[in-house]
Amino acid sequence: MMNFHIAAGSALLFLFISSSLLADNWPQWRGAIGDGVSTEKNIPAEWDKTKNVAWKLDLPGAAGSTPAIWEDKVFLTSIDGNDLLLMAVSTSGNKLWSAKLGEGNRNVRTDEGNTASPSPATDGKHVWATMANGIIACFLVDGQEVWKFDLQERYGKFKIQFGMTATPVLHGGKLYVQLIHGEGRAQTQEAIVVCLDAVTGKEVWKIDRVTGASKENEHSYASPMIYKDATHEYLITHGGDFAIAHQLSDGKEIWRYCLNPQGEKYHPTLRFVSSPLATQGMIIVPSAKNGPVVSIKPNSKGDVSADSDAMLWRHERGTPDVPSPLYYDGLVYLCRENGNLVCVDAKSGEKLYEERTVRDRHRASPVYADGKVYLTARNGTVTVVKAGREFEVISKNDLGEPTTASPAISNGTIYIRTFKALYAIR
Repeated sequence: MMNFHIAAGSALLFLFISSSLLADNWPQWRGAIGDGVSTEKNIPAEWDKTKNVAWKLDLPGAAGSTPAIWEDKVFLTSIDGNDLLLMAVSTSGNKLWSAKLGEGNRNVRTDEGNTASPSPATDGKHVWATMANGIIACFLVDGQEVWKFDLQERYGKFKIQFGMTATPVLHGGKLYVQLIHGEGRAQTQEAIVVCLDAVTGKEVWKIDRVTGASKENEHSYASPMIYKDATHEYLITHGGDFAIAHQLSDGKEIWRYCLNPQGEKYHPTLRFVSSPLATQGMIIVPSAKNGPVVSIKPNSKGDVSADSDAMLWRHERGTPDVPSPLYYDGLVYLCRENGNLVCVDAKSGEKLYEERTVRDRHRASPVYADGKVYLTARNGTVTVVKAGREFEVISKNDLGEPTTASPAISNGTIYIRTFKALYAIR
């Protein structure tokens, strides 16, 4: 038994050290290990349109995608009129290159998003980008195209109201893509999960994702996540009433959890936008529209929807509707769409506080750095809250430009992508 604990502890220490070494880069939407946490220090807490702004680069159009950063390069997607772009910018604020991936931008719900909403990812050699109309592409970081194709041509037409905004997750040389959409109660081919070889774009495996969801709930705007610890490593997809864990090797289902039971009290519009958080021995699974949020144990098996032993805790109300959860140092932070910040003890599920920040729509996911939690409002105001069991606002910083992208932190700099520009704050 002692040897097991030593081995497990060594493995966890190795994961921690590896994560620390990657902390200077922000390679995809939720950072180095997919949890929205940066280990960097001396990160600024105050700025405006000029204060602590190292540079600002005007962009050709709007997008809600989060930049990906590797060493001296920043990658981001954008629209330019009707064109869909992948761009590379230096960390000194100079445009390096721009590639047109396709055409056909569509703005949704007036100002909520567009076809450039999914975020790019990079491994330092390649950069991958996906558009909500199904275009997916791989480039070398110097701008040379490696491969590109249309997910709709390969896997069938999307049947989703506001576009396929899920961001694929990059892990172990693979891209994992969830395509959760459809029409009609009997889901067979509409909702699928796909694993692609990241360098070649070739399909590794594809599985149907059958849940029985109906109406608006067939449409998921959440993104898949990877859970990894010393003994577990798997994919989590989210949508169609369920969070589902899959083997990385073949997509086979490991466990599933239902957040919207299908019966007389079925909620017909509980579509998922907020993505799960997979971290530190727990998976925090949100739903939508003030519905339930649950913490699931990573060693779960089968359908654990009614299995209390598979849960660390469950709150019946209070889920984030769009921003994804954040965990740091024993606390879970849930940013509600109205700007309320909920802090929960990660082990017990006890709600420690729910406090108001900026009363405006919050679409970006919170991030952590240097003892601070950063919450981004739709109007461009970022509230900086002291991390801990008591609520304390450190600052409120207003760029005055519409923002739905989550901040990215790399090498002492906060990168904020508004609808108009990319800001480097340091």
